[in-house]
Parts: sequence; structure tokens; C-alpha cells
Amino acid sequence: MITIRPQAERGTANFSWLDSKHSFSFGNYYDPQQMGFASLRVINEDKIIPGKGFGTHGHQDMEIISYVLSGELAHKDSMGNGSTIRPGNVQRMSAGTGVRHSEFNASDTEPVHLLQIWIMPEQRGLKPSYEEKKFAPEAKQGKLRLVGSKDGRDNSVTIHQNVDLYLASLTSGDRLTHEVKNDRVAWLQVAKGAVLLNEKLLQAGDGAAVTDEAQIAIAGNSKDSEILLFDMAK
Repeated sequence: MITIRPQAERGTANFSWLDSKHSFSFGNYYDPQQMGFASLRVINEDKIIPGKGFGTHGHQDMEIISYVLSGELAHKDSMGNGSTIRPGNVQRMSAGTGVRHSEFNASDTEPVHLLQIWIMPEQRGLKPSYEEKKFAPEAKQGKLRLVGSKDGRDNSVTIHQNVDLYLASLTSGDRLTHEVKNDRVAWLQVAKGAVLLNEKLLQAGDGAAVTDEAQIAIAGNSKDSEILLFDMAK
């Protein structure tokens, strides 16, 4: 079964410096029917104006993944990490027993557009940690590239949960298949463009929960599309 989460039905937060869309309940947006899916708790699509961002704030017991679609995001945290995240980079921060960080648009002239993803860890009280890796455009062009996993295989970032996270860039005519095992579910998030998921049309901002499907087919339906696919334990 495929259940579509339309982009137009997401929660919103609009400030002078931030335009945010929430696939699941977050902040002041609360919907008891949209509290996450399996271990996936948050998918926020954020657009931040130049020179602005999230001041220093704390997190605990959450796997936080940032993926920049355009622009640059400056990150600093209480573990001593500081970096500028650019398109193609995947950042993973395990908040564990507690971490504080800030995220700002690194540019004074261009906006930054990103996805922020929260995944509930397998256990609480982990030691906070940080990881960031860059994936070349050709590594995900027309194919699913593993970028996050529990065991860090294939040079993916390590997520402390039974989740495989894939990225793919598709053009019209590209077609992928992915097997979903009996004890697992999947979530597909369209970051750019449009795709067909088992012949169902999904456009930028749409998500889809996949349950009781042995295999899914993903086809590009626009010139330039990008997806994230989460394959998770039930």
C-alpha cells in the first residue's frame, strides 16, 4: 500500500527569515495523524534568507540529518565541530545525551534550501557524535546511492537506527526498482521535480509511506528530479 502525504497538506511555519514546511508534527504544528512513520520523526523543508538562521539550541536522543538542496549552511556545535554544508553533503549529528548547535545561512546574498530530518535512535543516552560526507552528483544520477545506514557501509554516514537512506537524481525516462523486505517499510520524499512511484505521481514536497509492497518502481517524470528513500524496520 502506498499512502501519499501531499506537500500542500504539510504544516507550515512562516517567519521573516524562515519558510518551513513540516511533513510531520513539529513545533506549533500538531496533527495526531502525522506523528512520524516507523523511526522517521521529522522531515522539515526549510528555506532561510541570507545571513539568518537558527541560533544556538539544544537537542537530545535524536539522529539529525541535514541535506542541502541549494545554497550553503554553516554549522557549529558544542562538540567543537564547525563546517559549511553544501549540496551533495550529508551531515549526521547524533544528539545522544545532549548537544547544542547553531545553523545559519552561510551566504549574505543567496538563500539556502535544505531538508532537516530527525530519526529516533535505537537507544537513548548515546554519546553525542558528528559525521559529514560528500557524495558526487554522478554517484546518485539514475541510481539509488546509499548515503546513511546503521553500519556505515559503502562509505555512508552511520545512523544509530535500523535505517538505510538513499539518494537518487532522475531525469525523464530513468527508472529504478527497490525491494522492500517483509519486516520493513519505506518512505519516499521528493526533494525536486516529479516522479512516479508505482505509477502514482509525486511532486516536489510530496512524501509517500510504503507498506506491504514487496517491490517499488520509481520513474523520473521531469527533467531534473531528486528523491530521498528511507528503508526502515517496521
